[in-house]
Amino acid sequence: MPAAAAPIISLVQKLVLYETRARYFLVGSNHAETKYRVLKIDRTEPKDLVIIDDRHVYTQQEVRELLGRLDLGNRTKMGQKGSSGLFRAVSAFGVVGFVRFLEGYYIVLITKRRKMADIGGHAIYKIEDTNMIYIPNDSVRITHPDEARYLRIFQNVDLSSNFYFSYSYDLSHSLQYNLTVLRMPLEMLKSETTQTRQESFDIFEDEGLITQGRSELLIYGRPVYVTLIARRSSKFAGTRFLKRGANCEGDVANEVETEQILCDASVMSFTAGSYSSYVQVRGSVPLYWSQDISTMMPKPPITLDQADPFAHVAALHFDQMLQRFGSPIIILNLVKEREKRKHERILSEELVAAVTYLNQFLPPEHTIIYIPWDMAKYTKSKLCNVLDRLNVIAESVVKKTGFFVNRPDSYCSILRPDEKWNELGGCVIPTGRLQTGVLRTNCVDCLDRTNTAQFMVGKCALAYQLYSLGLIDKPNLQFDTDAVRLFEELYEDHGDTLSLQYGGSQLVHRVKTYRKIAPWTQHSKDIMQTLSRYYSNAFSDADRQDSINLFLGVFHPTEGKPHLWELPTDFYLHHKNTMRLLATRRSYTYWWTPEVIKYLPLPYDEVICAANLKKLIVKKFHKYEEEIDIHNEFFRPHELSSFDDTFCLAMTSSARDFMPKTVGIDPSPFTVRKPDETGKSVLGNKSNREEAVLQRKTAASAPPPPSEEAASSSSEDDSGTDREDEGSVSQRSTPVKMTDTGDSAKVTENVVQPMKEVYGINLSEGLSEEDLSIYLRFEQLGQSQHRQDKSSQQFCSRCPDGVIKLTPISAFSQDNIYEVQPPRVDRKSTEIFQAHIQASQGIMQPLGKEDTSMYREYIRNRYL
Repeated sequence: MPAAAAPIISLVQKLVLYETRARYFLVGSNHAETKYRVLKIDRTEPKDLVIIDDRHVYTQQEVRELLGRLDLGNRTKMGQKGSSGLFRAVSAFGVVGFVRFLEGYYIVLITKRRKMADIGGHAIYKIEDTNMIYIPNDSVRITHPDEARYLRIFQNVDLSSNFYFSYSYDLSHSLQYNLTVLRMPLEMLKSETTQTRQESFDIFEDEGLITQGRSELLIYGRPVYVTLIARRSSKFAGTRFLKRGANCEGDVANEVETEQILCDASVMSFTAGSYSSYVQVRGSVPLYWSQDISTMMPKPPITLDQADPFAHVAALHFDQMLQRFGSPIIILNLVKEREKRKHERILSEELVAAVTYLNQFLPPEHTIIYIPWDMAKYTKSKLCNVLDRLNVIAESVVKKTGFFVNRPDSYCSILRPDEKWNELGGCVIPTGRLQTGVLRTNCVDCLDRTNTAQFMVGKCALAYQLYSLGLIDKPNLQFDTDAVRLFEELYEDHGDTLSLQYGGSQLVHRVKTYRKIAPWTQHSKDIMQTLSRYYSNAFSDADRQDSINLFLGVFHPTEGKPHLWELPTDFYLHHKNTMRLLATRRSYTYWWTPEVIKYLPLPYDEVICAANLKKLIVKKFHKYEEEIDIHNEFFRPHELSSFDDTFCLAMTSSARDFMPKTVGIDPSPFTVRKPDETGKSVLGNKSNREEAVLQRKTAASAPPPPSEEAASSSSEDDSGTDREDEGSVSQRSTPVKMTDTGDSAKVTENVVQPMKEVYGINLSEGLSEEDLSIYLRFEQLGQSQHRQDKSSQQFCSRCPDGVIKLTPISAFSQDNIYEVQPPRVDRKSTEIFQAHIQASQGIMQPLGKEDTSMYREYIRNRYL
């Protein structure tokens, strides 16, 4: 089998921090605890960070001997014969990093994690809790009065909220980038960069705030995972009114790269499995603009801070996008264009002028596509359907950019192609398709309108992804289907998380609002979210901005200089050209990087060239070593598995949470359903989950209802994604409405359907003689499976009448505890087994004439 590139699994997945008076010893091991690394951290330096890594891989026995010697040595030096000289401080799962304010350094450790998803067998974890430990000991510590305040500001960034990491998968890049790197020729990798196995101690480096969601789409029993990943940029990051527009380097505020990954969960690996992804971006308008919040107005006036006639900052921004995503760059501008008082229209006019100026120097085939659409105006109109118009825009966008898929087009797509499939853009390669270009969506805040527009584009791309994997016959998805409702819930959770981080509240306008099917109670919730957003922007955004600046290293505390809370503004921290003159200035006409324009429409970051190969770390491994064994990493055969750990992914499922529970309904997630036919009501949302959970708990302890009347609680949310302590509640149970009738006892109205109607059997009734006989036969089969002694035969003789007496006969010629001789396998069976093995490795056998004629006959009878 030829050698192939594979992602490297981190050697350090479990950490234990040991403490002595002079040093910290950070002992890391792999998940099997067969290989260990030791990091020594000096505690005698009051302000400097001294770390020693011996680059040696220890065995378990060697680490025990090392810790024993350290314990004995420190005990002898300190004269502590009766106590230990080495203390175990804390256990962890990763190192976030080291940080220093005005005193000594702290180490930030991940003490709790939770598995959230897996992509190609690579586990994705969420940080649940962290621990900051001060490194210098008390004898050398130099105290500072402002150290505690900096520590509180730093800890305002909650690492346990939306930070994710992986030991083997690069979350900071897209799936297309990661798989493109794995497909690079090994000859080029060997010639460019080859490093030894003894690398430095692994430390997680967060490129940005990453949010993630995952749901399961069950298509007639075939599991398909839909994963949504959001990568927030760590450059020019901040809160809503304090970070607008772009800085001098072309980095924009609230820039988020959203990637939706579709994979067939029946096959795990990247090489043999089917994977598809689509990427889109949101971000503030790339201009020098801001809003003054000192006026305490809900909508502060928009002001342009600097004149930029040559679109210098926009050129830097779009040059970055061409390098990361290729061409075409499509801008969907959703800001208002017709206003009584000029407000949002200021941004539209400046953006049009900037794009027009930049396009006149680009080659015609790579120009920036600008799509203006006043979404707020169409929403107010009763004659226009907002989502229909967005669907038309989404179709044109996906056709221009294409999407990524790691397998070539299926034979049925070639034999019976769809009209829209032939018009699809992107780049077609022998191993599949590549996405070239990206959609960049923006409004003023890049929250409510942007999230709805991205949902519509993602819905259109999802249809093409399902079609490319052979799961639907046409690249089209309709509303009110289980698949679209599941996808809509993913995007609403995604939008709520981004809105809380940037705006201080959840989404105000959702997809249901623009579909005009939201309930009347939603208006009061929108008002509360608006007030919450206003309060956060007016009173708490300044403190959050200070925390972000300190956490991301934008501000460095220094002795003798103003403190973070003493700065009147952070403008000079994010705009570096205000503190020093730039040595070189870009051309106003050739505003792009020459290497980037050379490889368009492909993104420069994914091109195989010397500059990109230098960014990779390449190591040589044997194919059976643990560092590249994804099967061993995913299944972990050496560990004792438990149900809690194996099934810890609490994913939303289309079959459990959206499909109707009645018998006779089409189980396809692509069937359009009426509101009263769904397992989860169309009008239900996350806000009433807690109420539904409370009602289900009350119903579990209440007596059964005397009657089965139709309850009015069908709009409650039965999502099945409750907390772990509510796992005992049945996921198929329906919310129960409690009614109070004064002095009389409380009566419950249960809308749970009878067991006979759902499952076809009622377990509360007694079993028939025929069913009991069948059960006894299976029981006897299990008891006699491996017994060949007389006691088994005596037991069989005492069986009731009607039960078949089974005599176990081994299929092996010799079968005992000392020797097993397997049966002989004929040649045809061996060939079939080898063909299955080769198919799992991606090596397909050529079809014969008989196979081709049989397939054509099937297609003719089925479709023609």
